[in-house]
Order: sequence, then structure tokens, then C-alpha cells
Amino acid sequence: MQAKVTITTLVLMGSTILSSAAMAQDLRILTAVTGGKDAAEHELFVTELEEHLGLEIEMIKPEADYNQVMFTSLASGERFDLIYGDSSMIPTLVEQGAIIEVSDIIEGSDVLSDPAVIPEGEWDLFDVDGAIYGVPNKFEGGTMPTLRQDWLEESGMETPASLEEWRAFFEWAMEEKGAYGLSTAGLYDIQGFMSAAGVKAGYVMDENGNRTIPYASEAAAEVYDWFGALYNDGLLDPNFATNGSGEFRNLFMTDRAAAVTYWDAWVGLFNNIMTTENPETEFEARGVPGVPGPDGEVILRRGNASLWFIPANAENVDNAVAFLEFWHSEPGYVLGTLGIEGHDYTMEGDEYVLTEIGQSHGCDHGAPRVASTTWENPCGVLPGVTDAEEIIMEHATTEYLPADWTDAQPIVENYAYQAMSGEISGAEAVAAMQEELRSADLID
Repeated sequence: MQAKVTITTLVLMGSTILSSAAMAQDLRILTAVTGGKDAAEHELFVTELEEHLGLEIEMIKPEADYNQVMFTSLASGERFDLIYGDSSMIPTLVEQGAIIEVSDIIEGSDVLSDPAVIPEGEWDLFDVDGAIYGVPNKFEGGTMPTLRQDWLEESGMETPASLEEWRAFFEWAMEEKGAYGLSTAGLYDIQGFMSAAGVKAGYVMDENGNRTIPYASEAAAEVYDWFGALYNDGLLDPNFATNGSGEFRNLFMTDRAAAVTYWDAWVGLFNNIMTTENPETEFEARGVPGVPGPDGEVILRRGNASLWFIPANAENVDNAVAFLEFWHSEPGYVLGTLGIEGHDYTMEGDEYVLTEIGQSHGCDHGAPRVASTTWENPCGVLPGVTDAEEIIMEHATTEYLPADWTDAQPIVENYAYQAMSGEISGAEAVAAMQEELRSADLID
């Protein structure tokens, strides 16, 4: 159902941002990814949601510029009971007093506090000194080295566990397959190799509260030199600094690269794409851990947690909690993945059957992968994804990217690319990074 308005300020998918003259709703939600794929389907999505919850719901889904719409709406005093965002927004929203702490709500909910529904490690991703300000929308994966497992088996090598072993596999791929060892898009995402030096991307606050950028530290220099040697020997894709993800994905799927660095979900997508094109293909992608650091630990990157926040001016907090508990139940999982019954799928006995529309939507209506450790997605899991997810869960953490990172990133990238291309040494690169970063007051 949609509220009647006397003034329309912004046209959005399925609804509008409303003036203060809007009719009250039982639940008002501002969402970025959850809902229908277009305006017509979004209405069907909201209708099914209303039937499940027994509430009158308005779910506003902007067609573009979601973050701008969200922050503008909050600043103007627009009232929502739930807003979608991610963990990177928490410091700003908390500082502005725009959202409430939900620690007590979670503790008081048998659903949200159940570790089988939302594993304890998920809360750790966005814990703020023991306080929780959001509830996960879905499982967010991470990035990792992904290699041609069929080639690894053909080479007779074990899974690389050191920079030297990775180089040996790359050399085999060049000699036997005429392929680059590695392709990536700039520094995105070389974390699995930087792990060898025990350094993490982005900012890290040291024990004294000082800002550090480990990719600009002396420890990182040896890894830049390793990349530089790969480049000089033709083992690193020479276009790594200018590639987009499409370029390195294409190299990987056309036998021109032995490994890439990308999201865990793409392990399954690579395999699915290749077997769909050719059921007889020997192609097999496999996500693998990064290189252990000096302390034996592997460092990988986890995506920012996608979250539901309850605004400080929410009028229907209990109804917001009802939605969150529904979203983390089997009917909620089905709605967030398969979509709308009778539109995206039908039931044949106990079996879910996707319609042609449902197949085109890829089992993604806001939560293609749920946080639950027990629910089995009727859409199934693509080959290799489960093992890749387990690696991410064990080794990956989110990056800390405050506002200063916008200015720091190009400095780091400039000298990193020069070192990775063999133009300067790793030591020269990090020395130049540190000098510029300090002079710009971007590190302490």
C-alpha cells in the first residue's frame, strides 16, 4: 500500500519521499537493494511483505544515488522506521545521533540473538566498543586469490602457501599454457599476497591511537618487489594498473591467466558460466587462502556489512523489530532470495520452481546469501562457493577506510604501481609514500 501525499519531493521506485503531509504507516522503510527489480515488482514485493507481517508498509527504493537520498532524508527530519546502509556509515550516523543503539533489542530477541540465525562473528564486523547499531541484511563475502584448480592439479603442485610457491605456479602457467600467472585491477585486491608481510589494506590504528597505512610500511616493500619481479618476467598481467574487473575476469575465463583476486561469490560464478557455455569443460576455479604472514595468520578482506538501522526518530520501533525478525526467518529468506510467490516462483508440492522472470532475477531480491548457518537455499549453491565462504569466515576482516583514505589512496597507488611495474624498488616506493602521506597529514 502507498500513502497518499499532497506534496511530492522526489520520485523513487515504487513510491516517493513524502512530505510531512503523508498518511502514517505501520512501517516505513528506506532500502537500496531489498525489494522488487522494477517499480511494478516492487509493489508485489511490498504486498507480500504486508501479508507476512500484517502491517501497512511503505518501502521506498530510490532508483539512483541511494546514499545521497538517505543522508538528505535523515538531515531533513524525514521519518523512517528502518533504513538500509552499511557498516562504513556507522561512525557518521552515530556522531550525528541519527540512529539508535540496538544491543538491547538484539539481546531481547530470541531470533536475532540466535547464533544459528546470525553467527556471533557477524556482529564483530561492526561492533563499536561493545555497542551494536545495526542488524545484518545478508551475508557479505570477501575477496581472495582465485586460481585455476584444474591447472594446479595438472601441474602436480600443492595449493601455494608462500610467495615462492605462487611464483612457481605462475611460471608453470606461463611455460605450459602461455598464460599470465596473475591478473588483477590495481591494488584490488592483492590483500591475499600482502598477507605474506602481515600488512592490511586501508588504515590501521596502532596501540597508541596513531594512524598508519600498512601498505605504506617497510614491511610491504618486499611484496612490492615480488610483484615487480613478476612483472619484469612477464608473469603479471602488464595491464594490471588500468584493468577493470571485466578485463581480468575475461583473461581468467579464456585461459590467459592462472589466477585473479576477486570476490568469493565469483568462484561459483566463474564455474557456472564456464560449465553453462561448455558442459565438457575442464575449467575449475577455486578460492584459496592468502599467504600466511610472519605470525602464521592469513589476512583477507571482508566486505562492509550491509545493515538495517533504526533511525533515532523512528515512530514504529516494535514494527521495525518485527520486520527484522521476519527477515531472519525462513519466509524472509525465501522473499529475499527467490522473491515473490506466483511471480518469481511457484510451488510444486514442497519444491520451489522458478518462473522465467525468477530465473532472470538470479535468486536475489536483496539477500542472495543469508546469514543463517542452517538454512539451505532452494536455489542451491554454485560450485566452489561454500569452501570459499569458509575461508572468508575464518580469515577475513573489514577494512578501516575513514575520510582521509580518499586523499591517501592515490598516493599509495601511485608509488605501489611503480614498484609493482619494476620501475622503482619497494623500499623506494614506501619511503616516497610515507613522505607524501606525512606532509599531507594523512598518517601520524
